[in-house]
Amino acid sequence: MGPGPLGAPVKMKARMAKEWACGRFRLSLQRPLIMGIVNVTPDSFSDRIDRTDPVEAIAWARRLVAEGADLLDIGGESTRPGAPAVPAAVELDRILPVLEAMRDSGVPLSVDTRKPEVMRVALAHGADLINDVGGFTAPGAIDAVAATDCGVCVMHMKGDPATMQHAPEYAEVLSEVAAFLAAQRDALERAGVASDRIMLDPGIGFGKSLEHNLMLMRGLAALREQGPLLVGVSRKSVIGRLTGREVGERLPGSLAAMLAVVREGASVVRVHDVAATRDALTVWRALTTEALNGA
Repeated sequence: MGPGPLGAPVKMKARMAKEWACGRFRLSLQRPLIMGIVNVTPDSFSDRIDRTDPVEAIAWARRLVAEGADLLDIGGESTRPGAPAVPAAVELDRILPVLEAMRDSGVPLSVDTRKPEVMRVALAHGADLINDVGGFTAPGAIDAVAATDCGVCVMHMKGDPATMQHAPEYAEVLSEVAAFLAAQRDALERAGVASDRIMLDPGIGFGKSLEHNLMLMRGLAALREQGPLLVGVSRKSVIGRLTGREVGERLPGSLAAMLAVVREGASVVRVHDVAATRDALTVWRALTTEALNGA
């Protein structure tokens, strides 16, 4: 069982795996894991820094590992609101040098892509995990991962990055997101992907309004019934809307949101600020463990 609000135990659902199988690695889910973000793009929404220089991108990846990242998420296509798609060849040119340089870093390497052709090449070059913001809905995406041993992360996104924030609407956001994640999980399992390889992501900020995002973050317990959850809130617009802060000033709000989603059951948090996240989780776990032991 994990800590719930005010340290109270939360009943773990049947689909809550104890480990996440990711290629060369099996990651314990007995504590929250930190996924460090390596955006190898010229227009990342988070910092507007151009890390398409492989030397700079590799240095950033090594820094995140040194700060305590449990795994890295390497992306060569920006998925910020309004971002245009880039060709697969460009995406691969950006990510492969980082993937190859970090192969022996001691942590699983995730590739953040929607393109089956990028998935196949990345896996051939040593990726342990495919993180698909499109939820493996593109033709061939499930086939690209099914016969491998890689981990997969299925994310919900309404629309695509270019259009997703144009007045998104839902009849009931929590049930719709849960239904999508369950359907894609089932499709992967039917294709031969073992359940312990699958992580689910509600897609905070991907085709959702502020209220949609808040409802999802408050309702993670219901989504967790479908399987273990990866949640990314780091520096996102939901933090900016709540605090009025620009992207570079959103660390305190990001940490607060991160702890809130961990409290609600997130197994993995995807973040830019690894060292600060690890410190916050270390203190939070010490306090909640003490509360549970003293109950």
